[in-house]
Amino acid sequence: MTTQARQRPATGSKPLLGCVADDYTGATDLASGLKRVGLQTVLHFGSPTSDRLERECDALVVALKSRHVQADAAVGASLAAERWLHGHRAERIYFKYCSTFDSSDRGNIGAVADALRVATRSSIAVVCPASPEHGRTVYQGHLFVGDQLLAESSMRDHPLTPMRDSNLVRVLSRQTPHPVGLVALDTVRDGPEAAAEAISSLAHRGYRFAVIDAVCDQDLEVIGQAADSSALLTGAAGLARGFATTHRFRGEGQGAKPVLPEGPALILAGSCSAATLEQVDACREKFPSFQLRLGGEQDVADVRAAALDWVGSRIEQGPLLVYSSAPADRRASGRAAATEIERTMGALARLGVERGARRLVVAGGETSGAVVDALGISCVEVAGEIERGVPWIVTEADPKLALVLKSGNFGSRDLLCRAATD
Repeated sequence: MTTQARQRPATGSKPLLGCVADDYTGATDLASGLKRVGLQTVLHFGSPTSDRLERECDALVVALKSRHVQADAAVGASLAAERWLHGHRAERIYFKYCSTFDSSDRGNIGAVADALRVATRSSIAVVCPASPEHGRTVYQGHLFVGDQLLAESSMRDHPLTPMRDSNLVRVLSRQTPHPVGLVALDTVRDGPEAAAEAISSLAHRGYRFAVIDAVCDQDLEVIGQAADSSALLTGAAGLARGFATTHRFRGEGQGAKPVLPEGPALILAGSCSAATLEQVDACREKFPSFQLRLGGEQDVADVRAAALDWVGSRIEQGPLLVYSSAPADRRASGRAAATEIERTMGALARLGVERGARRLVVAGGETSGAVVDALGISCVEVAGEIERGVPWIVTEADPKLALVLKSGNFGSRDLLCRAATD
């Protein structure tokens, strides 16, 4: 397969990609992948409030917390981000969601994608959550996690968005009133022109979304070429990276191991995914730990006070682990409990930083959002990856902080331990 080489845009030119991510960990995964293939990438947390762009870049990523909110709120925040990106002349919009496509039957992926499609005047939008490097593949429209169908994986029992249908055409069709079509792997393997023709054919026949099969990175590059003229792309980090790779950006990439600020580490784990549960077990074997147990007859204020006292009295001796992660049959249930856990994790992060913590390792999208918001972080530099899709991000304001915001499903068993000590 050949691609047309493109030079890095000249200073002052418009970014190649303007990205709207539906959670914070997904945004860091996306930003690290774009940096890996040479795009200078700026990451903003929350809806940007300033028209000023702090530095020129090839990709702008806006990280929202829109995955689990009401669909109309997700649409409003995403459209505001799109307008900001459009104001900075982004060539095309990329809507980034999780590689497990987790969403409720009423949204938010379909609702947001519909709104962005209208805003960008796109007749059809590509849909491809495949991320082969993380074991997420799409075949015959079905999403696989490793060798399991999505609905047979641990995502089946996700506490907020249980995924019990692996067929993405069906899943997305429940979230949008518009027809959803499929571009099968055989067509992708016929090359960019064949894939582009298939997408165009679906658009002419009234389809507004094209779910596209991909089982390896080369497939994502083909899709990136096929959709080169599209104003809107949607997918996980894999498709964005595949699209950028076809443009042959080759800047500094990841470079040397990042220089991180000195100070104790605090690990905060809220995800209940299988990967995070293993990582928490590994941390408990090495570091002092405190489990947040909210619900039942326990008073929330008492639990929070105990956790704050525990961290405050020990952080100088870090690393420390605080976790609410638990198997499905032992975790606190309901949105109210989840909200209290997020508030407590945010309060622990603030206290940790006040007492000298300079390295924060966070597992789970909702927990990451709570921590970033509690610390008032808005713009960060994306540094080197500790693992694929899991980068260090470093704040610009004093005191400088280094953070890992890890998606619940990502990473090897010792990831949290290594992030706290390496």
